[in-house]
Amino acid sequence: MNTKHTHLPSLVIVRELKLKLNKSQEHLFNTWLFYLAGIYNWGIRKIELNAKNKIYFSKMEFQNILANHGKKLNIPSHTIQGTLLQAWGAWDRCFKKKGGKPHFKSARNKLNSISFIDPIKNPVDGKIKLPEIGYLKFHKYKLPDAKIKRGRIIKRASGWYLQLTYNYQHKFEVKQTNKKIGIDTGFKHLLTLSDGTKIENNRYFSQSQQRLAQAQRGKRKKLTARLHERIANQRKDHNHKVSRKLVEDYAEIYITKDNLKGQQKKFGKSIMDSGIGQLRNFIAYKSVLHGRKMSFVSSINTTMTCSNCGSKTGPTGLGKLAVRNWVCEVCGERHDRDINAAINILNLGLGASLEKSYSGVLQ
Repeated sequence: MNTKHTHLPSLVIVRELKLKLNKSQEHLFNTWLFYLAGIYNWGIRKIELNAKNKIYFSKMEFQNILANHGKKLNIPSHTIQGTLLQAWGAWDRCFKKKGGKPHFKSARNKLNSISFIDPIKNPVDGKIKLPEIGYLKFHKYKLPDAKIKRGRIIKRASGWYLQLTYNYQHKFEVKQTNKKIGIDTGFKHLLTLSDGTKIENNRYFSQSQQRLAQAQRGKRKKLTARLHERIANQRKDHNHKVSRKLVEDYAEIYITKDNLKGQQKKFGKSIMDSGIGQLRNFIAYKSVLHGRKMSFVSSINTTMTCSNCGSKTGPTGLGKLAVRNWVCEVCGERHDRDINAAINILNLGLGASLEKSYSGVLQ
């Protein structure tokens, strides 16, 4: 049995404010982004060249490597430190084989964020004060009564945003229950639960493809970017709602741990459009925060194994993906392909083996 329990700390929450910038503030931020992109590229290149000579920097050493340059560029020193930390973090993920080699920022790969790594005072009367900038107006938004740990200005197609990180735990009420659930992820249905519930895949990208194609043919770059942003927001909002509902209703959650990168090579847009990786992460951190048990379970053989008798008589391989219902040749049990897989995932999570009979395992 291959299960992976989550131990994810969740000590902060992030909230975003849409800013109301005047022309001088917008010009200032665009100027900073230009200079900070150069600093980021310098940091990426320096780490690469020094690594060839077996010279490595600690996180603290690298963030202070351009001390006193803030005055020359009229940019807060801690903002430069934040950009250097981005470069250091990109290489750190690469060295740990958690990400690929960092790319330089350019016209096609723009730097779109400005870091403020020092604490920020809470907003007053619809305004928030940032170092070297002054007060910024923002659209009304309910914020937690907690200390702001750091901030980040983000430039998107729909405007400028201030992302605030709080030392705060956002909790919602959960049911007092002992219910356990197994979850199989998929394409047609985003999630299939072992109790028979199926959650549809809204396919936000596919729904917007025609409008995206029109914008791209018309070379309307801003509209294209706005559409991509809206699709990402829709998917994120849906995944937040689904993950919250699951954490509210179930005490133990077992979800398949598929190789999404491998699947994306085979099935392309279908995997990207579902946002399964994002949804799994949402379920994981909300489970930890609310005292629920959540584990990732290997999905190997869960489709072809009969959840009633344990015989491997079900459909398998790419050629049998179209088979959605099947009958076990050994015990005669009729199965919905996805529900059967979800039940097997639950059984694996509870400690049963696919090689043995499942009788008496389910509650």
